[in-house]
Amino acid sequence: MIISASRRCDIPAFKGEEFMAALHAGGIEVGNPFRPGPARRVSLERGDVDAFVFWSRDPRPFLRHLDGIERGGFPFYFLITATGYPRLLEPDVPTPDEAAACFRELAARIGRRRVIWRYDPVFFSEHTPFAFHVENFSRLAGLLSPFTSRAIVSFFDPYAKALHRLRQAGIDADEASGTPEMQVALLARFAAIAAAEGLEIQSCAEPALAAAVPAGKCIDERLLNEVFGLKLSYRKDPGQRKLCLCQQSVDIGNYGACGHGCLYCYARR
Repeated sequence: MIISASRRCDIPAFKGEEFMAALHAGGIEVGNPFRPGPARRVSLERGDVDAFVFWSRDPRPFLRHLDGIERGGFPFYFLITATGYPRLLEPDVPTPDEAAACFRELAARIGRRRVIWRYDPVFFSEHTPFAFHVENFSRLAGLLSPFTSRAIVSFFDPYAKALHRLRQAGIDADEASGTPEMQVALLARFAAIAAAEGLEIQSCAEPALAAAVPAGKCIDERLLNEVFGLKLSYRKDPGQRKLCLCQQSVDIGNYGACGHGCLYCYARR
């Protein structure tokens, strides 16, 4: 069983103490995010957990816990989102320079293959047009490439709550995903930038764009097998979107617990 921590909130940034308490207790209670009812107990015993995948925008508060996780013998890697957007869109996330410093520290501790950069979501707006993304991705790739080997890119999905939140802030998000032509053209530019920086690049839940950038997985059993010598077989996660290729996992997060305040986030209440 792979534990995803978490698509629903930033556990490393905001819930590290609770995670470690659950780890020491051997399990955690997780409610169904879509239906009220009794919580499900998810085992965090070493014999039941193949690996942890940590999702974060700011894992700095969590770094002090890594020794304890490693002492428990748990394989893990990080997916770290760094987009460098204006504060209007993401008011409380690390700056690009702060993100690079965190990437550097993590890579020094666990290796750059276990520190994966997510440029997600690509969000088109008057504040972040096509040209912005080309320049911004190039700048971030230059900062982060010494400390990561893979970049994952995905485009904004127009969830109703996110659209409402953006409109309340005066941001027209109706075209924020971009046209298919814009997406292909931008990914081609990203691919060239990534190649120049020595980065592998993948798209997330965008298989129609595979001609520009290969489709990949955020939760990747092949990476875990290669890095940790595991023998996980691929099984698509039935709980994710149809186009998502991620390996099956169990998410232990709760929606509404993230404090970064990103206007475009699907996981905010």
